[in-house]
Amino acid sequence: MIIDSLFWSMGGWIIRICMIPVIGMRKDNPTTCLAWVAVIFLSPWLGLILYLLVGEYGLTRPRLSRRLKNHMNFHRVNSEYLECPSYQGCQVSHDYQVLVSLAERHGGLPLLGSNKVGLIADTNDFISSLIADIHKAQDHIHLLFYIFRNDATGKRVAEALAQAVSRGVRCRVLADAVGSRGMFSELGRWMNEQGIKIFPALPANPLRLRLSRLDIRNHRKLAIIDGQIGYTGSQNIVDSDFGHKKAGEWHDVMVRINGPTVRQLQAVFVEDWFYETGEVLDFPDLYPETRKEGSAAIQVVPTGPDQPTEGFQDILIQSIQSARRRVSITSPYFIPNEGLITALRLATARGVEVDIIVPDRSDHLLVDQATAYYCGVVLKNGANVYQFKEGMIHAKIMTVDDDMAMVGSANFDIRSFYLNIELVLILFEPEFIYNLGMLQNCYKGHSTLIRADAWFKRPLPKRMFEGMVKIFSPLL
Repeated sequence: MIIDSLFWSMGGWIIRICMIPVIGMRKDNPTTCLAWVAVIFLSPWLGLILYLLVGEYGLTRPRLSRRLKNHMNFHRVNSEYLECPSYQGCQVSHDYQVLVSLAERHGGLPLLGSNKVGLIADTNDFISSLIADIHKAQDHIHLLFYIFRNDATGKRVAEALAQAVSRGVRCRVLADAVGSRGMFSELGRWMNEQGIKIFPALPANPLRLRLSRLDIRNHRKLAIIDGQIGYTGSQNIVDSDFGHKKAGEWHDVMVRINGPTVRQLQAVFVEDWFYETGEVLDFPDLYPETRKEGSAAIQVVPTGPDQPTEGFQDILIQSIQSARRRVSITSPYFIPNEGLITALRLATARGVEVDIIVPDRSDHLLVDQATAYYCGVVLKNGANVYQFKEGMIHAKIMTVDDDMAMVGSANFDIRSFYLNIELVLILFEPEFIYNLGMLQNCYKGHSTLIRADAWFKRPLPKRMFEGMVKIFSPLL
């Protein structure tokens, strides 16, 4: 008994001492280093296991690079269509030219004009629109979603895909292995039997630790119909009351796109499909001829561990720096890093009105505590904080003045900055931005505006707990 106790005690101290230089060498961010050191010192054995599972920044993108060398046709097929010279060169305000260049360097995709965009802010409306387009499909349907659930909504979409297959339409579905884990055994098997090609993205197998960390997820939401219609945003294939029942009905935003940008969305799917299946998609109607559909200029920004990790953060900071009057951020989880906090503080200091809209209660208790702490930080810096009371805001939106909007799958948190594979749109189209701003005003109308003096008078134990959770926020 004494020997066992000595073993665990000495082993714990060996882990503590040895892991400090390991974490220091592996982590560039001092805040993340301190968070991991705190975990290791509090519980060395558990901390070591957690670090081995989720502590290393690693994704199997080296496998993708090796595959690309063996499939040079992949580059040939896609690079021909990523740029559309006839639709490039669209003019944006001088204030946003740096942002556009920065986003192109990060994601590799240029700004394209002549798109038609539609805003969908209701789950049932999105599902109905998607199913209607599936019923009209003639050649192929590509879906990529973090959550594809075996519920009423998932079954409706699956049945529509099965009907499309019966008409000769090729249907491919990628769903994240963790986010959609309950679907593959039953609904997924049925879909496969109907002729729908369905694959899990990033299988979470502890035996693959040398290839990737378990908590890197493909968080994208993307649908392509015949290479001519695209959807992306925050909505999953799931009922609107999904998740923590006490969080209430979920509120999401999707963008429906016709025009040249659909080619770039198609390229994002094709790469992810190739990454998971090894299949190079190459058929005549994959990238149909583009034509002018509307007046929206859109930049597609794929983000993730396979991209420079500071890129998405830099895009957000540059967007806020471009603001002259107003910045409005809507996010279910608000856990900013120091760079984003500084950008928001400087915006309020130069007279920009900053609004942060978060749910009163999300589906993650610990994340709520960290969000509450950072709400206090931005309140001190002069921002307005709104807590939405009518359910769970899951939309991820930023509007800047009346000139630019950002919509996508990425939250305003450290996980979306550094870990998850995300997809974001930067949009320049006055009517769309106006409608998005009105939606944010609607959210604010169903929210409580937090008063800074009352916020900091809340019970001391609650504020202490939020501060404690904040220490571990880089790991949430």
